[in-house]
Amino acid sequence: MIDHAAIAAQFPFLMETEGDVPIAYLDSGATAQKPYAVLAAMRDHVALHNANVHRGVYPLAVESDALFEGARERIGARFGRIPEETVFTKNATEAINLVAHSWGRSNVGEGDLIVTTLMEHHANIVPWQMLAEATGCELGWVEVDAEGQLDLASLDALLERKPKLVAVTHVSNVLGTINPIEEIARRVHAAGSLLLVDGCQAAPAMDCRAAAEAADFYVITGHKVYAPTGIGVLFGRRDLLAAMPPFMGGGDMIRTVTREGATWNDLPFKFEAGTPPFVQATALAAAFDWIDDIGIDDIRAHEHGLVEQTLSAFSQMGDIKVFGPASADDRGALVTFAVDGVHPHDVAEILGRAGVCVRAGHHCAGPLMDELGVSSTTRASFAVHNSSEDVDRLVAALGDVRRIFGD
Repeated sequence: MIDHAAIAAQFPFLMETEGDVPIAYLDSGATAQKPYAVLAAMRDHVALHNANVHRGVYPLAVESDALFEGARERIGARFGRIPEETVFTKNATEAINLVAHSWGRSNVGEGDLIVTTLMEHHANIVPWQMLAEATGCELGWVEVDAEGQLDLASLDALLERKPKLVAVTHVSNVLGTINPIEEIARRVHAAGSLLLVDGCQAAPAMDCRAAAEAADFYVITGHKVYAPTGIGVLFGRRDLLAAMPPFMGGGDMIRTVTREGATWNDLPFKFEAGTPPFVQATALAAAFDWIDDIGIDDIRAHEHGLVEQTLSAFSQMGDIKVFGPASADDRGALVTFAVDGVHPHDVAEILGRAGVCVRAGHHCAGPLMDELGVSSTTRASFAVHNSSEDVDRLVAALGDVRRIFGD
C-alpha cells in the first residue's frame, strides 16, 4: 500500500499553491516533479563531487567518475542491460534519432521498409520520416482499432514484407494503451526484423525489464521518472551498438585523432560525444532507487486505482468522451478526454484556475489526432504522489467547465 501523505511530503513543489489554491499536479506524463531524494543527489554531486568525467586522475575526478559509471551500472541492470549496452543521451528523442541516424543510415536503403504505429509520439515518427527522405525507404503504419489497441493483424501484414525495423511505444502517451511488447517482439523477431520500443510512459510505474530485454533497442527519458531534464537512456543490444558508427563527433567518443582521421572509443562511450550529463545521470539513478524503495508494483497498483476512479467518474458525465481502452487494466497512468463543445485549451485553463494542472493539445501525436478526428484533447496523467482527492478535484473543476460553457 502507498502511504500517500508520506510520499507527497517528499515533493517540495506540492507545498506550493496557485494563489490560495493547493496544486493537484496531473501532468506527470509531460514531466514529473522531483522528490527530495533526487534533488539531494543532484545537489551533492554538484556541491561535493563536481569534476568532469573520464578526464582527470585526481581524487575529485575519480569520485565523479565512480558516481557516473555507478549510475550507468545500476540503471542498466534495472533494465536487464550491461553497462556497454547503456548509452546516456539527453532524452529519449535523441536516443531514437541516434538509432535512426547511426543504425538506420548504415542498414536501410531504397525500397526497404520501416514500420511504426499510429499511436506514436512524434519522437518515434519524425526520425523515421527523415530516414525515409534520406534513404528512399518506405514507412509503414500499424493501425489502431476502435478500442484504442494496436491492430496486431495490421502488424502481421506488414511483417510479411520483412521490414528492417519496427518502432512502437510501450505505453501510448495519448490513449494510455499498454502494448504487449514481449508478444510484439516475438512476432517481429520471427520476421527477421529489429524492434525499437519507446518506454517513456512505462518506466515511471511499470517493471520494464522483460520488455527492455525483449527489444533490440529500448529508450527512456529521465524527466518522466522523477529525474531532471537533460538525461535519457538508449538500451541496445551490444552487437548492434558495436556495429553502428558514432552519431556525433567530439571528445570522449574517440580513441585517437590524427590529421588523417580518428578511431572510436569502446562502448558505450562511442555514442557519448563531449561532456556527458553526469550530474543528471546520478540523479536518474537516485530516482530509480527512490522508485524501487517504494515498490514498482505498489506504484502501479496505486496509479491504476486513480485511473479506475477517473474512468468511473467520467462515465457518469455524459458530455465527456474518453479516448483509449475502457479498462484501467489496459492503461498506463493517464486518461485523455474531451468535453463536448469546449476546446481542450479552455478546459485546461479553467482547471488551472482551480489548481488542477493538466495537459491540453495534440500531445505530439499528430497522426493519432487525425485518426481520432480531433485537433487536440485534454489529458490527466498521474504519479505516485497523486491521491483520490486529486481526482475529486479534477471532477469538481470539470463541473466548473460545464457550468461556464453551459450558460
